[in-house]
Amino acid sequence: MKPLEPPASFFVLAAQGWLELGCPREAALELAELPEEHQDHPEVLNARWQIAARQKEWGNCLASAEALMAAAPDEASGWIHRSYALHELKRTQEAWDALLPAAERFKNEPVIAYNLACYACQMRRLDEAWEWLERAAKLGDRKAIKTMAGKDPDLAPLREAIARL
Repeated sequence: MKPLEPPASFFVLAAQGWLELGCPREAALELAELPEEHQDHPEVLNARWQIAARQKEWGNCLASAEALMAAAPDEASGWIHRSYALHELKRTQEAWDALLPAAERFKNEPVIAYNLACYACQMRRLDEAWEWLERAAKLGDRKAIKTMAGKDPDLAPLREAIARL
């Protein structure tokens, strides 16, 4: 799908600005100004997910992610957002099951491997979690992933091993 063009793109930019200022309600109001024909655009759906996530409205996140997957099935973000929302809804096994096919589909996406590590760790499948974390480090910025993993509560059971990553 092609990118949003002005003036529609300005509403998404304004929403992102409000989010950066910590004002998700104002961000949502910006998106509400968009004409109906733009409401299902991937950029708008991604912004809606970001707004709902900031407000910890995980059910709305799930709905936005599923709409994003329908609108842009070849983009990894919808897959990642859907599973993250499921995990936050305490449906970690579903998050795992929903994201695992994406690891094959988007082989070079380190966020998918990282999130699978988190979900496996939370399900006490620590060897599997470690394998996914190593894969994420190989695919992405190893130092950044090590830093993030070292602070991530989902990966707390691997804290000692992460120090050696």
